[in-house]
Amino acid sequence: MTPKTIIFIGPQGSGKGTQIAKLCDVIADADPTRRIVDIQTGRRFRALAAKSETFADKKVASSLDSGELQPDFITHLLWGQAMLDQLDPKSHLLIDGVPRTAHQARVLDNALGFFERDNVVVINLDTPEAIVKERMESRARGDDTPDSIETRLRWYREDTLPVLDFYRARDNTTVHDIDGTMDIEGVHQAICKALDLA
Repeated sequence: MTPKTIIFIGPQGSGKGTQIAKLCDVIADADPTRRIVDIQTGRRFRALAAKSETFADKKVASSLDSGELQPDFITHLLWGQAMLDQLDPKSHLLIDGVPRTAHQARVLDNALGFFERDNVVVINLDTPEAIVKERMESRARGDDTPDSIETRLRWYREDTLPVLDFYRARDNTTVHDIDGTMDIEGVHQAICKALDLA
């Protein structure tokens, strides 16, 4: 199997983290000797907030609770450090939580070039707001308050959806639009089929 670079895009609550975990298992079974680098920026922000030791930790925790988009410089530091520590051109790379803006997409593109990763696959979990709102309300996570959910959905509409246009226009890039309203297994099977892993 050739090394894969897969970016997951979708609103919070669309199931990106769940689908990455399932896809990691499939790739590991199909290509057991190759490293899989799984970068989920939201998880890294929550870990930072949970430390609550520094000014930055506490400020991130506060902004997570309000649903605000995190500063670019911290976002870039978190996924950039993960790449520096783990990534090489032979690894599989799965990304969630970045890019969330067109600017972040350009910075990520610069990093992908550095790591000699030209071919990119984007999995767009196309999920209506009503569905993701219901999912976020039911998962009982501390930062899933009604106000923060509305804030995150707004910045997804305004800042993240244009990122799909960036990738649709990018050379050596394939965007797969996956129906995120299906159940977990249905979405998983659609992703595997799109990636020729079914």
